[in-house]
Amino acid sequence: MATFTQLASGNWRVQVRRKTRYVAETFRRRKDGEEWALEMERNIDRNGSSKPRVTRNVRTFGDLVDLHDEDMREVGKPPRRSKAAVMTSLKTELGSVKLTALNRERLIEFGRKRAKQGAGPATLAIDMSFIRTIITHAAAVHGIEVSAEEARLARVALTHLNLVGKSNGPRKMN
Repeated sequence: MATFTQLASGNWRVQVRRKTRYVAETFRRRKDGEEWALEMERNIDRNGSSKPRVTRNVRTFGDLVDLHDEDMREVGKPPRRSKAAVMTSLKTELGSVKLTALNRERLIEFGRKRAKQGAGPATLAIDMSFIRTIITHAAAVHGIEVSAEEARLARVALTHLNLVGKSNGPRKMN
């Protein structure tokens, strides 16, 4: 149940407390506040999060990368140089892929393409690890319906094709 308080300015302060979640916002019109409160309560009931922006704006893998980056910065853990570079590369390669098309086949195709470009098994392992982390983050934190299982299966397939694995290490000179 939302609480509505009229402020001295004439604006309305709306507070929603539900399932240990708390959100508040100020509105000029009470009606706007009532609509917002109802939406917040529904979001909390559906996925435990009051963040409505996520479900509306996230349509591609690039959106997931941005969301992951934003969330990590919000908690004071921005990606360092290496992770930022990998995330930028992933966004360039897979950023326009719609979430519904982000399946095992598409990820295997991505891995094969990266291998043809010269990426070694360890590099591809890192790429696949970050893809799965980004997908898992979106599903766990924001309740976005995207399957991390597809990324896991793609990694298994790429491992069987010897495209994902450990580093070959430094080459020995005879």
